[in-house]
Amino acid sequence: MNSSEYPVLVPTKKSSLSVLPTVQTRPCEQLFSFLFSSDLSSGWYRGFTLFLTFLFYTSYHLSRKPISIVKSELHKNCSTLIRPPNLNGTDNETWCDWAPFDQDNYQTLFGAVDNSFLVAYAIGMFFSGIFGERVPLRYYLTTGMLLSGLFTCLFGLGFYWNIHSIWYYAFVQAMNGLVQTTGWPAVVACVGNWFGKGKRGFIMGVWNSHTSVGNILGSLIAGVFVSSAWGMSFIVPGIIIASTGILCFFFLVEKPEDVGCSPPQHHVSITKEHMKPLLFGFLRIIFERQGPEKGMFLFLLSLCDIILQGVMEFSLCLLFAKLVSYTFLYWLPLYISNVAHFDPKEAGDMSTLFDVGGIVGGVVAGLVSDQTGGRASTCCVMLIVAAPMLFLYNHIGQHSLGTTIGMLLVCGALVNGPYALITTAVSADLGTHESLRGNSRALSTVTAIIDGTGSIGAALGPLLAGLISPTGWNNVFFMLITADILACLVMKT
Repeated sequence: MNSSEYPVLVPTKKSSLSVLPTVQTRPCEQLFSFLFSSDLSSGWYRGFTLFLTFLFYTSYHLSRKPISIVKSELHKNCSTLIRPPNLNGTDNETWCDWAPFDQDNYQTLFGAVDNSFLVAYAIGMFFSGIFGERVPLRYYLTTGMLLSGLFTCLFGLGFYWNIHSIWYYAFVQAMNGLVQTTGWPAVVACVGNWFGKGKRGFIMGVWNSHTSVGNILGSLIAGVFVSSAWGMSFIVPGIIIASTGILCFFFLVEKPEDVGCSPPQHHVSITKEHMKPLLFGFLRIIFERQGPEKGMFLFLLSLCDIILQGVMEFSLCLLFAKLVSYTFLYWLPLYISNVAHFDPKEAGDMSTLFDVGGIVGGVVAGLVSDQTGGRASTCCVMLIVAAPMLFLYNHIGQHSLGTTIGMLLVCGALVNGPYALITTAVSADLGTHESLRGNSRALSTVTAIIDGTGSIGAALGPLLAGLISPTGWNNVFFMLITADILACLVMKT
């Protein structure tokens, strides 16, 4: 046998010895390797899953946005409008308003409608992760989107059915908030199943732009109908989210294993080593020796370990960050309409700039946190800068069109950047922590805990805005600035 018949050991980039048996590669830690690898089938599925989940959660936010656009139509300044001569009634000040929002307490009623959705969402989110662990994600998402489409349409049908009961609108919003909890834990779990850590902050920062894209599309669609038939501002988004639910049922692939692809490597640690409780590690060893039937105990102990290591810290930060973000989500168009004196459609269109800034902020936050390795420090810096920017926007943001546009973009980036980072990359990092030993069920649970806690802030923000706004918008912004500062402080605890 000549030398040409013997294997030649040539170092390569993949391995120091090319003669070693070929090992099935996992997705590497670079952007293009997340989407495209030598396994074209796996790369195609990853890209398609990212696109589908982006589309799904875009539709969730698209269906939430119309209420903020329609508020300025349900109650407006009738003295500036010409009253039709054949209109019944004698009240010249509220003839153009939609009862029951034609009273002096209309802001409180708007707050009640908002909180019917948000409180139900916050409560339901803590249970959503549990159901998401036990029900196939495809069925879970499909059911949630179909029901959300139904309740969104029912709110709009109140216009055509001439319903003027606050209880009807509050009930429909509460039910919609409950079924919308199916979305976030499920889509994060699905993306977490397909993507490893690597450039997760950047990838999920780009992916998380679905929140802002949904808000923008929801504003634009609602704005088309708000002045003529506001009921269609809800019915069209309801049809859209129901349609995406049908797409989910037929096309979503939950896990790489379902189509014969290799799963990504997840095990990461983003928290301080000294925070790892020795007690949980000791008990884990004891239960491991008892056999596989103790798997539930292992899972619960590992989950407690993760909660102590970072979940509560980020959850509290998200509570205050979401308080600010959702106050803008539900009240910004009305604020612009009242302060800058835009009509409902113009105010809705202008408010989309806040979400455009949010897209940039989410991507930048993810990219910076990937490069520095500091999720918490990235959030803190953006929150610190956001506080004075909110103060400036309230005082000089309406002086000119250019100033309004610039301040909305900057505030949107600084407010939504930390919110996006925590709800995506941080949730996925903690949910795939090494202590959980590959238990994919944990990702949905951890995501639900973080977002559920944040949703308490999402409920408080619009409620407080409704109660405080009658005393002046300055006080609302002081509340938002205080929440930003508190969000930063809890990250330092």
